[in-house]
Amino acid sequence: MIKIKELSRLYQIAKTIIEYGLIDLAPEGQIPKSYWLLRTCLFWVSPKHQDKTTPERLRLSLQSLGPIYIKLGQMLSTRRDLLSPIYADQLAYLQDNVPAFDGEIAIKQIEEAFQKPIQDIFTNFDKVALASASIAQVHTATLKEDGREVVIKVTRPDIHQTIVADIQLMKWLAGLVQRFVKQAKRLRPVEVIKEYEKTILDELDLMREGANAIQLRRNFLNSKVLYVPEIYSDYCTKNALVMERIYGIPVSDIAALEAQNTNFKLLAERGVEAFFTQVFRDSFFHADMHPGNVFVSYEHPEDPLWIGIDCGIVGTLTNEDKRYLAENFLAFFNRDYRQVAQLHIDSGWVPADTPVEEFEFAIRAVCEPIFEKPLSEISFAQVLINLFNTARRFNMQVQPQLVLLQKTLLYIEGLGRQLYPQLDLWDTAKPFLENWMMEQVSPKTLIKKIKTKAPFWLEKLPDIPELVYHNLAQTKQVQQQQQLLIQRLNEQQSRNSKNQVITALAITLSIISTLLYLQDDGKINLYLTVPAVISWVLAWRFNK
Repeated sequence: MIKIKELSRLYQIAKTIIEYGLIDLAPEGQIPKSYWLLRTCLFWVSPKHQDKTTPERLRLSLQSLGPIYIKLGQMLSTRRDLLSPIYADQLAYLQDNVPAFDGEIAIKQIEEAFQKPIQDIFTNFDKVALASASIAQVHTATLKEDGREVVIKVTRPDIHQTIVADIQLMKWLAGLVQRFVKQAKRLRPVEVIKEYEKTILDELDLMREGANAIQLRRNFLNSKVLYVPEIYSDYCTKNALVMERIYGIPVSDIAALEAQNTNFKLLAERGVEAFFTQVFRDSFFHADMHPGNVFVSYEHPEDPLWIGIDCGIVGTLTNEDKRYLAENFLAFFNRDYRQVAQLHIDSGWVPADTPVEEFEFAIRAVCEPIFEKPLSEISFAQVLINLFNTARRFNMQVQPQLVLLQKTLLYIEGLGRQLYPQLDLWDTAKPFLENWMMEQVSPKTLIKKIKTKAPFWLEKLPDIPELVYHNLAQTKQVQQQQQLLIQRLNEQQSRNSKNQVITALAITLSIISTLLYLQDDGKINLYLTVPAVISWVLAWRFNK
């Protein structure tokens, strides 16, 4: 049941659509009838901001609706192959140019988080935010104890209540969609929203973000691909986080990167390498790599190094998910559509009774025209969209655990193509995946797995004889129970058979005695009536 707060939020969304004139985004002549119903119901709301362009109004509307919608805009801003440049440029402002809240409020929150006056912890604290995003903003300062330059990340006031209200509304709407729109059940909107709820609420906890950053930094320590700033764990709380200050060029500042002669091809390829390394080597990946969270080091532009910040959202995959993903990617790269179809069935992503040949043909029809283009012109986003449209006919279900991975891959491709339009995502990723697959069956990996499992096996080794004995004893007991059950079933079947025979006899005698009764003008034939009554009694007792 929708609550008052959720109704209020729904009204705010509808009001925003009207005030910012977002109906202009609909193709000409295709305005849905529901919009006119909405305008009639909210007759007192009038369009505003008509002096601004449609892309500006879209950006401002998402900004006014809050964190969840800002994040949607952030993701869309990286998809320049799907959006026109004027829309992508406007949405890019949402990456780190969200209006900041007052510095005095930030100081108050930091002092509450650390239970100390700010001057006891930092010097040179800048009240003007260095950057401001949808959930938090950062300020620069110097750590008083050792003079290190740091940035302090602090969450927005009352952000938790706003996000909870939005999530509850989205869950309510997802429930309605899943219940009344048959085509939407395949997308499992309720499960997707629940997964997103967990992700966004985790992002509100800056202690969790600090732990994520420490893990990611450890995974790429001394790497030439990715650098993660150091987290000062002594200064981590739920609402405030202190980390090393880094100096880099925003990845979206193409002019600055060109000015220092950055190797764009290598930079784009290393972005792809960083993503696949996180997913397949570490099973732990940064899932919010929009341009506002990614920088390029000033040092060695000919050998560029990525810098990743804001680890509030991370994703993990099971070994089974990784294996199926790697096999699917390789099958696509090799244009082995039969293998793609079979993998989807084996993994349970489509129903087990799906005809493999039909599914293979449908995938081939989608992918072959795409592969006729030069690989550098193929958009993975477009491939995903076409595949999802095709899979709809085969009742493919969305995998909630893969939603973050899909989003991150689209981010990476968007960034890569923005830096180096000729980026060949397929050719860059294929060698990495082939090597990873080979490593999974290599003697080195086998020995490593044995070493990992050896302590557990050694611990259990003395218990094996006892476990074997108990297993054999349990097997014998199960066999006895099965025999007893079979005997009881046989007895029940025998009783049922007798009951059926006696019931049939009772029915037959009753019919005959009734017919004779009618024929003899109401004279009861005891020779038939008595056996009929006895037969009914016996049938009742057998049934009981």
